[in-house]
Amino acid sequence: MEIIIGSMPPLKHNSLKAPPTLSGPVEARVLHVRPPRKGTAGPSGMERRTKEQVDPVRGRVLTILVPDADSLPSDLDTENYKVILRFQKM
Repeated sequence: MEIIIGSMPPLKHNSLKAPPTLSGPVEARVLHVRPPRKGTAGPSGMERRTKEQVDPVRGRVLTILVPDADSLPSDLDTENYKVILRFQKM
């Protein structure tokens, strides 16, 4: 018997799980909705953000939660993806 204090056993790789396919819908939950960003001037009166980004006037910023991260592409933060939303009341 081996007892190691302060660590957990290594996770087993689930080889039965199929790789995610990106053709189907990804279920998510809306956490927060806010209006678009406005100018954010710092103490000196200059813009604090380094990139010049302007949100559309009629736009809304949605914070969403995807409960199963395996349904997302692994290179989501490095590639350009087009996201299409479809809202359905529960």
